[in-house]
This record gives sequence, C-alpha cells and structure tokens, in this order.
Amino acid sequence: MKLIDAIERQLRQLDEQSLTRERRVVDTPCKPRLMVNGRALLAFASNDYLGLAAHPRVVDALREGADLYGAGSGASHLISGHSVAHQLLEERLADFVGPHLESPRALSFCTGYMANLAILTALGADGDAQIFSESLNHASLIDGARLARAAVKVYPHADLAALGALLAASNATAKLVVTDSVFSMDGDIAPLPELLALCEEHDAWLVIDDAHGFGVLGAHGRGALEHFNLRSPNIVYMGTLGKAAGVGGAFVAAHASVIELMIQRGRPYIYTTAAPPALAHALMTSIDIIGGDEGASRRAHLQSLIAAFDEQIDLKRWQRVASNTAIQAIVIGTNEEVLRIGAGLHGHGLWVPAIRPPTVPEGTARLRVTLSAAHTHEEVAQLAAVLNDLERT
Repeated sequence: MKLIDAIERQLRQLDEQSLTRERRVVDTPCKPRLMVNGRALLAFASNDYLGLAAHPRVVDALREGADLYGAGSGASHLISGHSVAHQLLEERLADFVGPHLESPRALSFCTGYMANLAILTALGADGDAQIFSESLNHASLIDGARLARAAVKVYPHADLAALGALLAASNATAKLVVTDSVFSMDGDIAPLPELLALCEEHDAWLVIDDAHGFGVLGAHGRGALEHFNLRSPNIVYMGTLGKAAGVGGAFVAAHASVIELMIQRGRPYIYTTAAPPALAHALMTSIDIIGGDEGASRRAHLQSLIAAFDEQIDLKRWQRVASNTAIQAIVIGTNEEVLRIGAGLHGHGLWVPAIRPPTVPEGTARLRVTLSAAHTHEEVAQLAAVLNDLERT
C-alpha cells in the first residue's frame, strides 16, 4: 500500500491548499439555465460564446451526420478514418479564414490541445529551432513547446520590446513566436499586428491560438485575424470548434506547405483516431451560422452584454481584469476566498468557476465569468448585482 499512501498524501496536500478540483454533473444541454447535480443554476461557466451548443439547426445537423456516417470514424486520418465529412469541413474552414493567409489549407483535429501539440512538434522539430512563448500562453502551447524539444524563450506578457530583443539575438534557423489571441484566464487580446510585424522582420512564424476568438471576433466571425485585418504567409492559425462553434474539435490553417508538413510529421495527428464524421458534418452548419446574418446578430448581442456587465459591475476590493471579450476575470486573491465567493454565488443559484493555481499564478485566484449570446440582459444584471453584494460582505 506504499504507492497508494503516497498518492493519498498528495491528495491531502491539495485539499489543505484549497486546490482540490471537483466535477459537477450537468443533466441538461449546454445552455445558461442548467440542472447541475439536480439543482437549477444560471451558469456563466461555459465557452459556448454564441450559444450554438444546443442550437436546433446544429443539433439536427449532428443527427443527420450520424445517419449519414455512423457513430465513429474507425481509424486515424492516414489509415481509413478520413471521411468526406472531414474533407468538406477542412475545405470550408480554409475558405472561411483563407482571406488572411497565403495559399490556405486547413487540417482538422480532435481537440485544440492536440492541434497545438502538432503545430509545435512539426515546426519545432528542427534541432536548431527556437520557440518564443508568451508568458500567459495556454497549457497546450507550453506542453507543445516541451515536446518539440526546441530551445524555449518566454517573453513577458505583451512585451514587444522584450520579444524584439530575443528575436534579434537569435541565430536559430527556425523561429516560432507562439501566443494566445484572447488570453483564456484574463480575456485581453494579444497585440497581434505588432507581433506579426516582428515575425516578418525576423523571418519567424507567428503561431496564433485563437481558441477564444474564432467565431466571436471579426465582422464575419473569422476571429482575431479578421479583427485586426491581418494577412501573411508567416501565420499559423489554430481555431477551436468546441467553443463559439458549439460542437467539438479544432483546426489549423496555414500555407498549404505547412499543413502538408503537419500531415507528415505531426504525431498527434498521425497517431490518433479521427473524430466522428458526424461532428464534422454538424460543424458545417455551425460555420454557416457564424458567417451569416444570425452569427452577426449573436455577436452584436454578446457585445451588448459585455458592455452591460462593464457598466453594472462596481467592485471596490477585488480586481477586474480589463477585457472587451466574453471572458471577464475577477481576481479575488487567495484560494480559500475564491472558493468562499464561489459558494456564495452557488447559494444565489449562480455558477461561476473559481480558478486557482497552477492555472493562474499564486495569489491571483479568480472568478472566471464567461458571457454567451444565449444570456439575457436580465441574467447579466442579476450576476452583477450578486457580485457587487458579495464583495461587500
């Protein structure tokens, strides 16, 4: 039992530090109004930014996809698992973000985590490669850099001068600047135009994880590239399909040669069973909605909710991170305090996740409010009022 005793000591240490994570069982579709562990809650907890996860058209398309293609793919893409549904989705995605890339091609993945691992291990496999990683990057980018076995330099958050100095001092034959677009725990947006200018100056790739921008940013929902009107052959773009698109999976879009290299060298792509084709079929409908009039209307409503929350929240002690995106972080401080506040929200029938280390730095435990186009102004006002009251207790 020595092995089990060692594990149990680790678990007790997590509990003593208020770092134990618990799963909640959701009984209903992904919507703002949920049944969670048998209790009705108003949730500000998902990344379903446009409210498409339970959209009737998307659900119908998923059902149709299962009728057409069955439940699973049966193999990896390079064996027999690459369905016509996957091919059509990749072509649609390449067309969708293509205005911002040169010779665009897209490659679909089961998850954004796997997509980021594939990008960095394929492009960073050169023994003389160097990765320049933003300090607040998502764990998948950090892990991808580790797996690439390339030299890694971490630059401070949004610090262009520091990054420029690192690039100027580098003699690497392959340079990769890697960043989130919308930072998942803060909600602010990376200075992508300036980052791209540095990459073009120093002949470096700009790898953009647009997990929280795709579908939400830009007039047509094409994400951070459209938001900043960027276009360059240096861009390697990753977008996830389980957040604003409402289904699951991810894709990488870049110059066709980059995508071909990932097919040949991207181990997370080569050695994984392809996602069910039905998901790809459903995602075609999601992209239609995102790029159409309904998507524009949902983005406009979401922006009005963000503005309303900004106007109604009135905090004196806690620190709200400045953000114009759907992610609204409120830094509380200690793990114990953020859990207490989370429990207080739960007592009012509200669900807002309490985020603690190692996801965020020590001493910056926070509430991570996520707004969705499926929320109403009345629901956002309710949340703001309860948060204002709890801060004063």
